[in-house]
Amino acid sequence: MDYGILSILPPILAIILAIATRQVIISLFIAVWLGATFLHANPIDGFFRSIDVYMLESAADPWYAAILIFTMIIAGTLGLVTKAGGAHAIAEALARKAKTARGGMVSAWVMGLIIFFDDYASCLIAGNTARPVTDKLKISREKLSYMIDSTAAPIATIALISTWIGFELGVIGEGYAAIGMEEAPVYLIFLQSIPYRFYSIFALALVVILSLTMKDYGPMYDAEVRARKEGKLLRDGAVPLSATDTEILQPAENTPFRWYNFVIPVLVIIVTTFVGLYVEGGGTEPGVSLTDAFGNADSSVVLLWASSLGALVTLVMVLVQKLVPLQEAIDTLINGAKSVFPALIILVLAWALSYISGELGTADYLVGVVERVGLSGAILPLLIFILSCFMAFAMGTSWGVMGIVTPLAIPVAFALGGEPLLIPTLAAVLTGAIFGDHCSPLSDTTILSSTGAGADHIDHVRTQIPYAVTGAVVASIFGFIPAGLGVPPIFSIIVGIIVLIVFVRIVGKTTASAEAIDASMK
Repeated sequence: MDYGILSILPPILAIILAIATRQVIISLFIAVWLGATFLHANPIDGFFRSIDVYMLESAADPWYAAILIFTMIIAGTLGLVTKAGGAHAIAEALARKAKTARGGMVSAWVMGLIIFFDDYASCLIAGNTARPVTDKLKISREKLSYMIDSTAAPIATIALISTWIGFELGVIGEGYAAIGMEEAPVYLIFLQSIPYRFYSIFALALVVILSLTMKDYGPMYDAEVRARKEGKLLRDGAVPLSATDTEILQPAENTPFRWYNFVIPVLVIIVTTFVGLYVEGGGTEPGVSLTDAFGNADSSVVLLWASSLGALVTLVMVLVQKLVPLQEAIDTLINGAKSVFPALIILVLAWALSYISGELGTADYLVGVVERVGLSGAILPLLIFILSCFMAFAMGTSWGVMGIVTPLAIPVAFALGGEPLLIPTLAAVLTGAIFGDHCSPLSDTTILSSTGAGADHIDHVRTQIPYAVTGAVVASIFGFIPAGLGVPPIFSIIVGIIVLIVFVRIVGKTTASAEAIDASMK
């Protein structure tokens, strides 16, 4: 049966409801229900088939089930790593080296890079650890919250191992399944997309450029002038968010902070992942290259190996050092796994919606419309990036945007430009979604950044938006437009960073010291 325009109503409804209600899970389920109603002719059958067919079969698929389990294990493991004090040890070591405002900012940035495995942990650990140092060095709370926010999600989404990986692999796999490429090497595709994550890369670069040049612009400049000249880390009347509700991530007071409790588990996971991909993909066989092995490997199985071994090593280390009792260690693992439960529900519903869209012929209908309109594939990555930015800002969730947009964008990209257009378009969704984490006051990461830094939440959003918009504009003009034309991403990255440096030097005003501020205002 040809459903025609009806085929696009479920994903459109998901987008509209998610933006209007900011309830992604409910919006996705209603969209799934609507699609199932079309397929089964009545809403009662549609409701039950939404659950026992589309959701159940999506979650029960061995590949998808492995992704769900891996995500829970990695979240639990990293929760235990945090509880053991390993990440805090490295963060405190960096903080001790900061003697100037410039050093304090760079240290906060490096902390965010090191705590790459989870954006929530990065916001809270980096924020709470750096705050006493940045307060002493007269760095405004707005600046601190910006630095940790613009480092946390961008690095977590492109890190080789993080709590984001399972989710991203899930939506990548669903997007490629929509074009008949169910056996696509999703982890290799993930790696190939990293150079095209222009917004994430430029957001990270802008933080360090502002820190090294000691320049700012927009409302952030006013905040830094206030902190440097008056010693007021917060504006008068500001209401900083409290970090009292984040003790679950904090080690006990008597826990010794040892750097190897962070480094060893993370290295075990990373090394096991790459060795596993090589071995599972046949890399030990004659004539099989490293790239071929990574492409042939079942990444879901390998990630299960890596996360499980990482969990075991972390548990043994914690028990041998007597950092926490066995029961508390198990509880921490479970609590860490619980932290990603909402994301897993979003992922299952996104898979179910994609399943239904395939039954309705949504991708075929969209491709037909695009071909009739005559849209050029060269501008598709830019359009998808802008759409993802807008949706993420309105919805306040990057994962919801990834889950909804990716399975629709991939078929259109494939129809317009074939395989060469797939990676830039995929990256446009994944990095455009990060924009919502940086501009939306509803974003959980934005809230946690304000919490970790002890900043007024609205002040954090207000001062960060000009910087996020700067990164998005540079990503659009110097990233996704050239990418659509086939320009290698390395050239876009180099040119984009140069543009950011020149822009900051021209537009930014120095905040190096009170004396320099006085001179710049004359």
